[in-house]
Amino acid sequence: MDDATLQFYRINARSYADWAKAPSTRLRGFLSLLPPGGAILELGCGAGNHSAVMLAEGFSVRATDGSPEMAEIASQRLGHPVEAMRFDQLEAHEAYDGVWASACLLHVPRDELAGILARIHRALKPSGVFYASYKMGESDGRDSLGRYYSYVSPEWLEATYASAGPWITLSSETSVIKSFDETPANMLNLVVRKALSSPDVKPKAP
Repeated sequence: MDDATLQFYRINARSYADWAKAPSTRLRGFLSLLPPGGAILELGCGAGNHSAVMLAEGFSVRATDGSPEMAEIASQRLGHPVEAMRFDQLEAHEAYDGVWASACLLHVPRDELAGILARIHRALKPSGVFYASYKMGESDGRDSLGRYYSYVSPEWLEATYASAGPWITLSSETSVIKSFDETPANMLNLVVRKALSSPDVKPKAP
């Protein structure tokens, strides 16, 4: 992960956690694809709002965040352990029925995303489900707060997913959100299933 971006979340963990919005409306649909009580890995959990819903629904949750300060805040709010873990530290093998990565992998440098996606593919059980959301665009850059973003096109993301492992696309939708710096962002929300062969990831163009 970009060092300046990680430092932003370490320094501003409290204010970001207090800003954190309600859980994504897409979370319920994601959970409906998993077995009852299944194992979920959340990457970039932030204040823990999504993990709170997962735990309340009876899932076994491994919540993680790259910022130790954010992980501590989330752990206190959840009453549940939250690990300080960067994406490139994920070493699990076929351990999870689902991986949830809401608005966090968009901070991964473009040339590193395929490697992170390969780690996620490896960590999922066969037919496991993976949700991630990305900011749409054609290059990379920083916002007004100095955070790094990789802005992706559906075509680029399709090729990057395919290079990381075989997937089956379950849904691909676009949306508009307001970021922490108050600027609007066009998002691509992608749900895929781990496949054993024949990659088929096709994010839709807006």
